Amino acid sequence: MNKSATLSESTVLIVGLGLIGGSIAKAIKANLICHQVIACDCDEQALKLAKVKEIIDDYYLDLPTAVEQADLIMLAVPILSMASIFSAIKACNLEGKIITDVGSVKNNVLTAMEQVFGELLPQYIPGHPIAGSEQSGVMAAKADLFADHKVILTPHAFSDDQALAVVSSLWDKIGAEVLLMDVQRHDEVLAVTSHLPHLLAFSLVDTLATERDNQEIFRYAAGGFRDFTRIAASDPTMWHDIFIANQTAVLQALNDFTDGLEKLKTAVQTANSQYMKGVFTRAKVAREHFSKMLARKAYLEPMKQQSLIYCSKPADSVTGTIRVPGDKSISHRSIILGSLAEGVTQVSGFLEGEDSLATLQAFRDMGVVIEGPHQGKVTINGVGLHGLMPSPGPLYLGNSGTAMRLFAGLMAAQSFDVTLTGDESLSKRPMERVGKPLRLMGAVINTEEGGTPPLKISGGQPLKGIKYEMPMASAQVKSCLLLAGMYAEGITEVTEPAPTRDHTERMLQGFGYPIEVEGDTVRVASGGKLTAADIEVPSDISSAAFFMVAASITPGSDLLIEHVGINPTRIGVINILKAMGADLTLRNERMVGGEPVADIQVKYAKLRGIQIPQDQVPLAIDEFPVLFVAAACAEGKTVLRGAEELRVKESDRIQAMADGLQALGVNATTLPDGIEVVGGPIGGGEVDSQGDHRIAMAFAVAGLVAQGAIVIKDCANVATSFPNFVELAQASGFNLTVEG
Repeated sequence: MNKSATLSESTVLIVGLGLIGGSIAKAIKANLICHQVIACDCDEQALKLAKVKEIIDDYYLDLPTAVEQADLIMLAVPILSMASIFSAIKACNLEGKIITDVGSVKNNVLTAMEQVFGELLPQYIPGHPIAGSEQSGVMAAKADLFADHKVILTPHAFSDDQALAVVSSLWDKIGAEVLLMDVQRHDEVLAVTSHLPHLLAFSLVDTLATERDNQEIFRYAAGGFRDFTRIAASDPTMWHDIFIANQTAVLQALNDFTDGLEKLKTAVQTANSQYMKGVFTRAKVAREHFSKMLARKAYLEPMKQQSLIYCSKPADSVTGTIRVPGDKSISHRSIILGSLAEGVTQVSGFLEGEDSLATLQAFRDMGVVIEGPHQGKVTINGVGLHGLMPSPGPLYLGNSGTAMRLFAGLMAAQSFDVTLTGDESLSKRPMERVGKPLRLMGAVINTEEGGTPPLKISGGQPLKGIKYEMPMASAQVKSCLLLAGMYAEGITEVTEPAPTRDHTERMLQGFGYPIEVEGDTVRVASGGKLTAADIEVPSDISSAAFFMVAASITPGSDLLIEHVGINPTRIGVINILKAMGADLTLRNERMVGGEPVADIQVKYAKLRGIQIPQDQVPLAIDEFPVLFVAAACAEGKTVLRGAEELRVKESDRIQAMADGLQALGVNATTLPDGIEVVGGPIGGGEVDSQGDHRIAMAFAVAGLVAQGAIVIKDCANVATSFPNFVELAQASGFNLTVEG
């Protein structure tokens, strides 16, 4: 059956012509969705007015007669009236007719249908539009009431697929966003997000209205009070019915709320600043997060929230003075160790990207009071090594492989169970490289088939120190085992085959935890403690790398990048670019919070292809995508070997970059552990970043010297590591635009 034909030729019956029913009728007519809109209501005056105002085409006072005329029946009556409506239409011939409703409680309606009909009718599709108004009655109806609002459909086990498609199409044509949800889950969610707030608003206004000085209270009420209590102007009868119909879920939500309110009351009575700050900061962040979700800019699941396209075109030069965001690796670790420290840790220069924010939120979920970030400043009220609390649900780590692997080591040592989840991209990344050694220590960790997230970690497992020789150089694996080692019996010893970034070791020492570094081996034992310390996060050399390459390949460029971290375990990109002939100068070298920092001046220079030294590979593992762009601009061939890890990053970065470069006419050949790139002209064209932030930014750099525009798809995840990349790029001379 053709859905659009069914709707366009059908007669829709609205039963209950109040605000919601009238708005549906008005929207159907305004959008020319159906052949005819009729209504049935016990209020004849309202029906007459609606017909005069052309909200409906016709009306009936007798429900069975109205049902005979209809193809689709929309029940817009109070929840507790549904049983009587079903009884009234039971004797009607309902064959071929679709029934739906707008009630905000679904279990109650399904129960009523079963009691009346003895079964759940397959043509019945429960629905609930999430929209309303302070006004009531059909004269308050608005054709756009549901536009850009959500409508939740909750099909039951026997619902007909075609009926579901027709109802879904109707709401879609009205302009609503249609979502599907389980009936039970719907009632539980609405009890918390809608029913409880209305109950509280009714109670608060009623309580204050009985105060002796109520006129003064309402006269001087601020905007926040008015905004919250606005919903107390809703229809009392409707809400009475909702609270009765959804009694169980509402009472559970109310119990949870009153428990929290009682704890907050006690905190106020005892001046418990720690508890109050925890509640207030968590609430503030949650509110901001919800606002971002509504604006479709949440850091949760960014790839699903939006699809961004970059267009990078040739530019004259890259010049000026810039400062890129804080180092992501150090930002992650500052939150982790600051949360486990005793005392208050102050962090400045924190990277406010989605990956780092996911780590911050995870610790909030485990009871750590964290204030900020505000302009890169974060205050962490540490709980000590054994002070973390179970989170209310899985810990969501977004797109961050660093967070997932470091959390695995930390959570394996806790007394409670936890599940670590991530976005679609992270859920494909291998986690057995940390799972295997942690199991050797006694951890109980389960992954999906193939060793991918989510990670389900059992708490209360006694860990024992091990000697572990890493088969592949990885700072993430090393850091994971060091975190677990702080809780393990005996000594945990990690030996790496090649140097990797040592931010964890440096920061552990900065927090006063005993750690021994001897050559390529690091040792840690349990029994120590972390003491709060101030941390200044230097600018991220991985983010600076895009601008180093940009200035190196674009004629006439002269760029100064300030306050960049030049940790010896991270400067592979500088060493490799210099070996290719780049004009890079380190200025104003200094130590900041235990990390070496410098300003980097980069001028245009003709680059040459090289064999990338094996000892530099782990020191530049995150910078290779943009280094491949430098290789494409260099004279001769550049060869990378020994970089297998690039195939298991946010994407297979070897294949993704090779595919993109080849699409632009560059001679690029993949190797099992690397790539060969022959320098030459870069053409215009379209490339797919595979949702990988570093691939997206690398091709944005390539556009500076391309022969035409480069269109880069799937760039939303740039926000995970470099939230202001586009603005900074444009300020320094990039010809870069964004489409979303």
